[in-house]
Amino acid sequence: SGQAVTQQFSQVAAQQETLQSLAADTGGRAFTDTNDFGEAFERVVNDISAYYILGFSSTNQSKDGRFRKISVRLRNGNGMKLEAREGYYADRDFAHTARTDREVILQEQLSAALPATDVPVFMASGWFRLAADRYYVPLSVAVPGASVPRVGDKTTLDVAGAIRDERGAPVGRIRDTLTLPPTADANAAAAQILYQTGVTLPPGRFTARVVVRENTNGEMGSFEAVLIVPELKKADVKVSSVVLSTQLQTAPARRTANPLVRDGLELVPNLTHIVSRDQKLYVYYEVYEPGAADGVPQIGTNLVFYRNGIKVFETPLVERSVIDVAERKAALFQFEVPPGSLAPGPYTCQINIVDRVEGRFVFPRVDLFVR
Repeated sequence: SGQAVTQQFSQVAAQQETLQSLAADTGGRAFTDTNDFGEAFERVVNDISAYYILGFSSTNQSKDGRFRKISVRLRNGNGMKLEAREGYYADRDFAHTARTDREVILQEQLSAALPATDVPVFMASGWFRLAADRYYVPLSVAVPGASVPRVGDKTTLDVAGAIRDERGAPVGRIRDTLTLPPTADANAAAAQILYQTGVTLPPGRFTARVVVRENTNGEMGSFEAVLIVPELKKADVKVSSVVLSTQLQTAPARRTANPLVRDGLELVPNLTHIVSRDQKLYVYYEVYEPGAADGVPQIGTNLVFYRNGIKVFETPLVERSVIDVAERKAALFQFEVPPGSLAPGPYTCQINIVDRVEGRFVFPRVDLFVR
């Protein structure tokens, strides 16, 4: 119909106007409504055969990203025609960046080939079995508080992450904004900032990458790690990862699959495995599907601490004959090592686990440092 044709012409005219405006604003020229490229190429050859490059330093130091006009004039034109850019866009700092642009920058850094290093970031993980083919993988992200400037009462951090399988396909995502509480205490402001989340994954090998951005200056840091979720079906004794902690905190009143949350308390992992001598040390792990005689399991376990290959501390042996979480077929173990039990220095903590019904055993180890 005539109306449809008119609409098509209007769309083409609008597109051409956009091209012509873009060309004019950047010092170029648009060629439209022709299949003869000869005129265009001839113009290009003439324009680049002789030209002047002019430069100047602006007195306007504001990085607001706005368009700034430029006027170039000839003192004695003598009938000459002058072609020059009509202006430029100023640099834009983080304070003048729109919300959508900030999100794009964050996602671009998440897929960048090189990591960002302005903000130090560290990430650690573990694994706890939910079912035969599903595991809960807690992720803990730590940022030194001293690397985050505290300005006003609304200091925030943006956290974005992606978990990919061996083919590079995304299997989990992280996106959150943290609001840091205001503090006048320099020691509190310099304390470690810890963000915790988790994903549910099948057994396999994965890559996790996280990006943290402080929203004062827009500086970012990223960290990438390999996540290996074991196939426990083939293990003689099925044991979760071992978590070291020095802190229990009140857990949010919402349902979660995180095994580190129990009875309204959350066990906060110690990412660095550095413990003060006056701190209580928690060691947590789970045993799945232990052997049972007449439906009753028999598990014996304790902790042994070695220093330079010599045993220096040992907890009493714990005997368990109960499954604590029936739906996960898990027996839970949490040891508490009293403050002052270990002198300053490096240690290897060996967890002894014996399945007396099956006659099988395992001895996972973790390293730690007492200061």
